[in-house]
Amino acid sequence: MAEAQTHIFRVSLSPKVYREFEILSAKTLYHLGEEIVRVFGFGFDHAFGFYSKLTGSVYDSPVKYELFADMGEGEARSVKRSRIADAFPAIGARMTFLFDYGDEWLFRIEVIDLKRKEPKVRYPRLLKSNGVAPEQYPDADDE
Repeated sequence: MAEAQTHIFRVSLSPKVYREFEILSAKTLYHLGEEIVRVFGFGFDHAFGFYSKLTGSVYDSPVKYELFADMGEGEARSVKRSRIADAFPAIGARMTFLFDYGDEWLFRIEVIDLKRKEPKVRYPRLLKSNGVAPEQYPDADDE
């Protein structure tokens, strides 16, 4: 197959709470982060990063992309200059997406398919939604 033009991701907060969506492969990891947050109904209002480690401390990941790199901080790669196709080169590629370093929302992200861009289709597009996403900021009175 020629170079994939779209990536289909499954992004999970738990085995039963996940979203599957398709996004253009040429978009950046910044756009990917924005879409992950959107499909779970969160506000895109915190720093984030992508980390190669799936368990343990993600901060020890050998490969990491962070928004902080775009602000001139840290040693990670840029999320605004890194393309989805480069960070996730094949079906089965996985990373941890950490959103909001205070609350530490940890999402497991995996490429489940690579496709050709379809004419007259708007991307990104949500393909499947399973389970109810938690509230980003649960009311302290409810705990």
